[in-house]
Amino acid sequence: MSAKPIKELVEMPVKLTSGHRLCAGCAESIIARQVLLATDKPIVASNATGCFEVSTTIFPYTAWNIPWVHTAFANGAATGAGVEAAYQGLKRKGKIKEEMRFVTFGGDGGTYDIGFQALSGMAERGQQLMYVCFNNEAYMNTGIQRSGATGFGASTTTSPAGSVVQGKTEFPKDLTQIMAAHDIPYVAQASPHNYKDLITKAEKGFECGGPAFLNTLSPCPRGWRFASEDTILIAKLGVETCVWPLYEVENGKYALTGESKRIAEGKLEKKPVTDWFKAQGRYKHMLKPENAPLVDKVQKEIDAKWEKLIRLSEI
Repeated sequence: MSAKPIKELVEMPVKLTSGHRLCAGCAESIIARQVLLATDKPIVASNATGCFEVSTTIFPYTAWNIPWVHTAFANGAATGAGVEAAYQGLKRKGKIKEEMRFVTFGGDGGTYDIGFQALSGMAERGQQLMYVCFNNEAYMNTGIQRSGATGFGASTTTSPAGSVVQGKTEFPKDLTQIMAAHDIPYVAQASPHNYKDLITKAEKGFECGGPAFLNTLSPCPRGWRFASEDTILIAKLGVETCVWPLYEVENGKYALTGESKRIAEGKLEKKPVTDWFKAQGRYKHMLKPENAPLVDKVQKEIDAKWEKLIRLSEI
């Protein structure tokens, strides 16, 4: 299974239009459009409260060309699962005959933290719904507060870098691994810079026959402090430094993909985490000489998780 040729992709119906109010350089609309290109079947989307929701549906306007449901922070997956359950019931009664697909979008705040219980419940019930997380590593919609996805050392409004504390003092939870532990058919990490990899993974998620979870790196110019035109470069850098490896877990089998596979095979350089820090203002304090031990701590954590992922992927 692989993404269609780009000529076919650009000719597909536009399901999320231009004219939304997302910030210049926001990765969320890029990711969503790539995900929506992954199926030809009728699709219904639900959307947890967050940047993407408020910016694509400012009353009385909408950027959506498909059925779309707004939900609260905490119940994005539950609402999507309810729509999928209604569809299955109507299908059993013969009132709907066509095949349909269902997707829920949510930010890391509404996925890693507030909405995790609904996401875990959907996975445990085995419903055919793909959940897509826009991981911009903070509660961006409400003021750049740290979340469970925020990186160690990142400066946010609730984990500011100062004279006493140098940004967030905890490592982010590994939600991709947590979802893989649910033993659902498909789990993956993706990045918008590699559209073929992302669309292929979304297609697998839609067609896996059960719950799927797609965790996507979603660089935020406003919260991460970089120029809006550099979004795709930042996303690529996240993969090249192994801060955000590209991989999938398909029916329990791990596999590295894209640039991450090439790094593991020795065909591409693995860049140091300092490259990641230098590219973003939220980490500028980490480059001070006195914070070198903190940088070493982050690099060791990245290296350890990367080696574990290689072992899991049998590279």
